[in-house]
Amino acid sequence: MRLLATAALVLGLALPAYGQSAAEPVVVELFTSQGCSSCPPADALLHELAAREDVLALALHVDYWDYIGWKDRFAIPSHTKRQKGYARRGGRRMIYTPQMIIMGQDEVVGADAMKVEDAITRQRKQPRPVSLTVARRGGDVLVRLKPKAQMPKGRLLVQLVRYTPERTVSIKRGELAGRTLSYANVVEDWQTAAEWDGAGDLEVSVPSPAGKTAAVLVQTAPFGPIIAAARVD
Repeated sequence: MRLLATAALVLGLALPAYGQSAAEPVVVELFTSQGCSSCPPADALLHELAAREDVLALALHVDYWDYIGWKDRFAIPSHTKRQKGYARRGGRRMIYTPQMIIMGQDEVVGADAMKVEDAITRQRKQPRPVSLTVARRGGDVLVRLKPKAQMPKGRLLVQLVRYTPERTVSIKRGELAGRTLSYANVVEDWQTAAEWDGAGDLEVSVPSPAGKTAAVLVQTAPFGPIIAAARVD
């Protein structure tokens, strides 16, 4: 549900102009499936990335492998739509698993640890044009944004992502039949909380029950670069 922005509050925070701190993680999205025999190495790599403070690792399970005999219990059609959106923006005609998208920009085969690390390092060095802070207030997440450099043109989406840190499933059919696999940071909900033009400060409150792991992403619409991200404590 889209929420209207309220009057912004100016934050007294001094953030570096270039490079990011651990509080400004690099976002890694893994498109994966329980029906994909090539995916377990990428799923294992995402476990390693999820343990890092400088990375926000998210597993988006897709549904287009379900036809071969095993319905992925974590798959959501909107994840497939998101992957297709990235492909269209990047001029790619096909989608596949496992695929990682880093900061909405770099596309890497999900099990290629060296290329994934290269992309993370490259993105960590990029300037963030916006200051993003998040905090819980009762059953809501308070999001505050403040431009600090030249902002990208176009609409910016303020997105709340809810995920479960670890889920395990015993697969009974399909290419991975007989295996019990653990998945890190399984995305369960992805909503647009607000749209922002980046011209001034923004404050928005988003319902999010306490105890639910979540993060906030700011992304150029609809499937462009992610310019800011923060975990919700």
